[in-house]
Amino acid sequence: MASWLGAVGLVVVLLAGLPASASALGPPLGSHGRNETSTVVVEQLRLKVPAGARKAWLQAEQETWGPWLRRQEGFLGRDLLWDAEREEGLLLIRWRSRRQWLAIPVSEIEAVQGQFEAAARRALALNPPDPGAETPANPFPLVDAGALEWVGLTPAAAAVEVR
Repeated sequence: MASWLGAVGLVVVLLAGLPASASALGPPLGSHGRNETSTVVVEQLRLKVPAGARKAWLQAEQETWGPWLRRQEGFLGRDLLWDAEREEGLLLIRWRSRRQWLAIPVSEIEAVQGQFEAAARRALALNPPDPGAETPANPFPLVDAGALEWVGLTPAAAAVEVR
């Protein structure tokens, strides 16, 4: 009985973190992963986020990137995760297609990044950076960036989905 309750609890926890639309987890209808531009892509970003600054990072994300991303064509959702051991934030941003993701002008991304950095400095009560100062403009510097493509459910995940 205890193992059954544990399994049900795990499924509930997993499902609670899923987006409202299950279609956001899979490829677009009619896509079989053959065309790189029509396959769901997940933008993966890792940022340096010290433990004491985690709340400020989340606040700055919510104020800037969150609203901006929701207005972008092809945006399906995002997950913000934090690795306490590495003191890093992990962002997984889902896009309907690589084409839609890469169609966003760099100038727009740079503008929102500037707003994010300003919001982060405000949340951390930091002064604007001086050109010669040691304080970086971005309190949460990028550690790594990449992209992942949807390839389907694993047999274990498919079994959970069927239940």
